[in-house]
Amino acid sequence: MMDNNTALKAYFQQQQTPPGWFDLLTIMIDGMIRNAGERESQPFLRQMGETLADAFPLPEAQTLGDLEQNINHLLATFNWGVVAVSVGELGLVVRHQALPVSRNEDQQVRWCNAFCAILEGLYARWLQGQGGEAHLLFQREQLFSVDDVQFRYFNP
Repeated sequence: MMDNNTALKAYFQQQQTPPGWFDLLTIMIDGMIRNAGERESQPFLRQMGETLADAFPLPEAQTLGDLEQNINHLLATFNWGVVAVSVGELGLVVRHQALPVSRNEDQQVRWCNAFCAILEGLYARWLQGQGGEAHLLFQREQLFSVDDVQFRYFNP
């Protein structure tokens, strides 16, 4: 028997990964990584995130709370989970939880790595649109699980 948390998580993952479209996307990403390599695929995936950010720009934020709210509003549109944004010693910290997860357990880490590259491009472009400078980096900092990732926006 599933506990309430497991059942709730399963429900949301089902909503995030509709059969057909998500399967096709997973097959395409997996094929690209197998053909080009995981490391070699990263720049292209980041570019796709940037392109998505251009298509769905963030409204201008006056405060960190506004920024978090604006990001979460767009993530809700995509059904991609939620973020918490905070300021750390080394820069801005973005913790993204409830990321879409591959239904195939064997592909979850590969999918997470690819999706994180897309998110790096997406967030970097969004933050540049908020006045961030092009030389700042937005990178995955910590992987808590395949659906819970922390990123940092910082000056290298």
